[in-house]
Amino acid sequence: MPTLTSDLKAKLVDFATQAGFAKVGICRPDAVPDIAERLDAFVAKGFHGQMGWMAERIQWRGDPAALWPEARSVVMLAEPYTPDHDPFEVLKHRDRAAISVYAQNRDYHDVVKKRLKRVGRWLLDQEDGQIKVFVDTAPVMEKPLAQAAGLGWQGKHTNLLSRDLGNWFFLGAIFTTIELVADDAGVENCGSCTACLDICPTNAFPAPFQLDARRCISYLTIEHKGPIDLELRALLGNRIYGCDDCLAVCPWNKFAAQAHEVKYHARPELLGPDLADLAQLDDAGFRALFSGSPIKRIGRDRFVRNVLYAIGNSDRLELREVAVSLCNDPDATVADAAKWAVSKLT
Repeated sequence: MPTLTSDLKAKLVDFATQAGFAKVGICRPDAVPDIAERLDAFVAKGFHGQMGWMAERIQWRGDPAALWPEARSVVMLAEPYTPDHDPFEVLKHRDRAAISVYAQNRDYHDVVKKRLKRVGRWLLDQEDGQIKVFVDTAPVMEKPLAQAAGLGWQGKHTNLLSRDLGNWFFLGAIFTTIELVADDAGVENCGSCTACLDICPTNAFPAPFQLDARRCISYLTIEHKGPIDLELRALLGNRIYGCDDCLAVCPWNKFAAQAHEVKYHARPELLGPDLADLAQLDDAGFRALFSGSPIKRIGRDRFVRNVLYAIGNSDRLELREVAVSLCNDPDATVADAAKWAVSKLT
């Protein structure tokens, strides 16, 4: 199959930009030959924690070409969700909950996937072929592929950085059987800066460009099931879903692109909500509040567990009775978190 001309590639980039993406790049499925080696080392050290699915599908994650052998090109796209507020401000208010910026409104999986499908359909209208779209829900290593496609580079915090986007953006991938002209890979530009490593509350970075998920607050509050280790609970502060510290402190954010999608703008009720109100949510109330939100997938019990850790860290004695009321919660992990919070506020 002939390679598409640079003119048609330019039209693809133009259409994707009109569809809402801020940056587009193209690479081959086998553009990152050391993905398998890097992933093997990550899993071998146990850095993946309870995320057993990473080890189970390691052959696909380590070899994007094996995911769909017929694919000839990968189109990587970036969509900004840059906050219009200071993510650090809520950390000063210990009776309020800090929710990661990306989760303060609609689930990005749904929003980005619709846009990807629109771009993919346009591409198929131009050239015969097939496509598959992915948004963080399949064994696709988006960040290494995005660097290979020239969107930016993986910073010392392991997230993708861009000179003109900062690091507040989602990634989407379109695998296609159509041959597309590949872009030059992104080059690392972190220099001697260690701001993201230094600010991490739990020291989750054993070395630059390495992350031990078992200590990462995003992992602990979202992926980790059951009680969180005692030594880490106090380090969570009032972060109840995710953590933005290493992203927010990055100097490259002075070039961050504005988020035009209104579905990423923070809902007022999720911008520093009251811990007492969140702790008293039952399952129905939780589902109603977080309908259409990525937070919904962790369920009421894990969410309230996180809220109770935040209450224990709040130093607000008036919240003690809220924790007391949950000491006999049907969920053992919630009850354990409640008792811990009571002990901290006694």
